[in-house]
Amino acid sequence: MNEKNKPLTSAYGFLPVLGFIGVWEIVTRLGLVSQSMLPPFTTVVAEAVELIRSGVLIRHFSLSFARVIIGFVAGSVAGLLCGLVMGWKEAAHTTFSPIVSFLYPIPALGWLPIFMIWFGVGELLPIAIIFTCSFFPVLYNTASGVRNVDQNYIQVARTLGHSEGRILLTILFPLALPSIFTGLRLEAGMAWRVIIAAEMVAIPTGIGALLMRAESLIRMDIIIVCLMVLAVMCFSFERFFYFLERKTTGRWRLG
Repeated sequence: MNEKNKPLTSAYGFLPVLGFIGVWEIVTRLGLVSQSMLPPFTTVVAEAVELIRSGVLIRHFSLSFARVIIGFVAGSVAGLLCGLVMGWKEAAHTTFSPIVSFLYPIPALGWLPIFMIWFGVGELLPIAIIFTCSFFPVLYNTASGVRNVDQNYIQVARTLGHSEGRILLTILFPLALPSIFTGLRLEAGMAWRVIIAAEMVAIPTGIGALLMRAESLIRMDIIIVCLMVLAVMCFSFERFFYFLERKTTGRWRLG
């Protein structure tokens, strides 16, 4: 795509969003939909400003954000390291692959009852949920990426006298990066979906808890604010890893 056309294309991409907001505002203001069920967009924005001004939204958001960052980073690093070992060493793959295949399909929230018993209802609980949510997909994608590297590259490196560690770090890891980034990108957004659900069920603070409190008070404006925060964070995290992937692998990746 021509670089000069990119800003114009991006601007056109916002038109459907602006159209949706406009229809939302008009429909609610004309009374076609009850404002108690769906408040006007401007009312939602005004409530968001008030929640920020009072510090309520900032406090709950900061707690959710910290939980996501800690759990996601820890789970991703652990998944990356284990995935490299499983992808590189056939013995590790043979030993642990059945276990991973058995545990991977379990939804992260499926672990919630067990983690509540193990860790109690505290800060460790949501972090453990996010860790689990991030660990298995990153491990799986990393191991798959390493195992799918063309063996000819490895044979050439060994012929040239490279050590096993150097082969792993300079050949296998870079060539597996597209697969690794796929796992990171997908789970970056999922981490936010999971933390909101966990906070709704078991944690008294965070965006999920604020959402449930608003539901008990039938405050649709606050509920929509929380959902908008969730949408923005999911989108932002996914785009961040997409941007990082393009910057890291864009020079040599085909297509």
